[in-house]
Amino acid sequence: MTLADRYQCHTGEIYTEALKIGVWPYRYIRNRDGYSRDDQLKLAGARAAIVGCGGLGGTVTLLLARSGVGFLTLVDYDVFDETNLNRQALSGMQNMGTSKSETGRKMTLDINPGVRVRSEQVKIDEESAPDVLSDADVIVDALDNIPDRLVLQRVARNLNIPLVHGALAGFNGQVMTILPGDPGLELIYPSDAGKKDPESPEAIMGVPAITPSVVASLQAMEVVKILLDRGQLLRNKLIYIDLESSRFNIMSFPETTG
Repeated sequence: MTLADRYQCHTGEIYTEALKIGVWPYRYIRNRDGYSRDDQLKLAGARAAIVGCGGLGGTVTLLLARSGVGFLTLVDYDVFDETNLNRQALSGMQNMGTSKSETGRKMTLDINPGVRVRSEQVKIDEESAPDVLSDADVIVDALDNIPDRLVLQRVARNLNIPLVHGALAGFNGQVMTILPGDPGLELIYPSDAGKKDPESPEAIMGVPAITPSVVASLQAMEVVKILLDRGQLLRNKLIYIDLESSRFNIMSFPETTG
């Protein structure tokens, strides 16, 4: 019997109480050089929403769960098919045809029962967003097309929640952190982007397995920096990666005071 069973509480509560008295749960022992005890407690009380549970979102989910982010909301209306198997960390032959968000919830609980996870099999728009995302401390854009990303940015802005954007195609990818009031995606995408040619860049250029792993890792790090209020965010900056030529370029934009 575990302590959570004995005291009829959530495993995350056991982890939190242990940290408060200076006892590190064994699963977080290797975090100690990177996070202080207070950092780990902050993560335990933090809430992140991942919108899109495919190539980017699946990896972000697993990284945040292993890091100890205490509350995760996974949003995706799609199901897995065989084209996902080359790159999507949550996919496997045993879950073809199953909900991506619900599969993510089950895998997360298997990895870290100290995390509370909610799955939402919905498409985010201005109408559905408040019920699904309003309690998040940070939202992750792990979508695969520009129109939906622009909608998500408007939603995050209206909810006054930071957004971590990520996108990829082929061996190229990009990451940007957008705080409420920042122009964000408006700096890199025209307002009619995706309307003339709705096919996404990743559909045209493909997505090798390596690219989403790198981009998602950068996104997860931005989430952690936001939640811990430490480090230098990619705010008003876009990091653009070209893995084939081993280039990481940072483009800076005029700062805002949003």
